[in-house]
Amino acid sequence: MTTVFVAQPAGQVRHARIDSPIGELTLLADDAALLKVCFAGAVEPIVGAWGPRAELAQHPVLGAAAAQLSEYFAGERTAFTLPLRPGGTPFQEAAWQALIGIPYGQTRSYAAQAAALGRPTAVRAVGGANNRNPLPIVIPCHRVLGASGALTGYAGGLPVKEFLLRLEGVLL
Repeated sequence: MTTVFVAQPAGQVRHARIDSPIGELTLLADDAALLKVCFAGAVEPIVGAWGPRAELAQHPVLGAAAAQLSEYFAGERTAFTLPLRPGGTPFQEAAWQALIGIPYGQTRSYAAQAAALGRPTAVRAVGGANNRNPLPIVIPCHRVLGASGALTGYAGGLPVKEFLLRLEGVLL
């Protein structure tokens, strides 16, 4: 299975929390796709509005996402093979698809990502789309750096971005 964007919702949204080396992550999914990955402290106040908590072993999407994230953090997985529904605008989803195309252990600049979309002047729009990525780590916006190669903003904070890039061998 490859990572694909799923168009239609299926079933009730459920959530699960998992521990990771970067802190607790909250995962949201329906029966068809992973919808969101939230860093600790970044979860909206009313998690119950997302639906009930799910047992990972009993929810195929949340269970697969938790297992694949665990493998990623253990250095055993370099790409995710999950159905995703990030729910953005057509431009945002194109920008997120471009992020998925950045191989493990490599980085790109925002300008290179914009060029890959065929919109070389849309650097700021690409940055805005990356900022709204609801599936960090799985859609690897941490692999995008500033024009100078500097670490730039990240929803989980720059220490998390640095950790992920070190995990992937980009930073030593």
